[in-house]
Amino acid sequence: MRAFLFLICPVLLFLGVSYLLPFLGIVQLSFTDPDPGLTQYSRVLTEDLPTGVIWRTLRLCVMVTAVSVSCAYVITFLWVRGSPLVRSITELCIMIPFWISVLSRAFGWLSMLSNRGLLNTWLQDMGLIDSAIQMTRNEFAVVVGMSHYLIPFAVFPLATAMRNVDERVLTAADGMGASRLRIFWQIFLPMTSSGILGATLLVFVFSIGFYVTPALLGGGQSVLVAELIYLWIFQIPQWGMAAAMSVVLMLGVGGILYVLMRRYGEMAR
Repeated sequence: MRAFLFLICPVLLFLGVSYLLPFLGIVQLSFTDPDPGLTQYSRVLTEDLPTGVIWRTLRLCVMVTAVSVSCAYVITFLWVRGSPLVRSITELCIMIPFWISVLSRAFGWLSMLSNRGLLNTWLQDMGLIDSAIQMTRNEFAVVVGMSHYLIPFAVFPLATAMRNVDERVLTAADGMGASRLRIFWQIFLPMTSSGILGATLLVFVFSIGFYVTPALLGGGQSVLVAELIYLWIFQIPQWGMAAAMSVVLMLGVGGILYVLMRRYGEMAR
């Protein structure tokens, strides 16, 4: 026990100095800038701009989480239960995105979805559309870009859950005459629900703090919380508002994380 404490104390000290002290400074700033009191929190929770950005962020994060986890489930199923060739190709497709920066991916989607991008050019050349479809500077582009980045992260908790499925249960269901679709919906899917919840938790928490992808693909038309905080700090000096929004975001994510972790623990048992 003493050896464990000796090893863990430096880590806790490092985390406290690196994260807790700066966060306490932000909390203090949220109560004191520009005037002492709860004015900043009142504005964040009542004014149209911050509340609209918060709800937009939550709505888009829910959409991104649903898209990412759904796509990741299909990819993971192929990776875990496909043929050796399919597994190898799928594993390569999962790993390659980790070698590409988020900025490069965002610019790649811009070149694909812009009015003069590859997709619009192909559709016009094939005669399917007369004029370019607006696919950037909107929420659609933000959801596509964020989902593309987060899908690989959702794969790993899903893969863990799928590999832990007892094959004997699936074999027994098949032997009793159940169809493949029924085995999937009534046995396989419920047995991987812990992985679905873990992937949902991971993707949602990551998506809350996204900045680069929404800023580039949204083009200022779909501002999320992280971008608004950046504007309040670097372009419109309102440090108190930025600090209050950061604290609200931190507490909100912490609350969601607590609820989902409790649910995950119950499902794991």
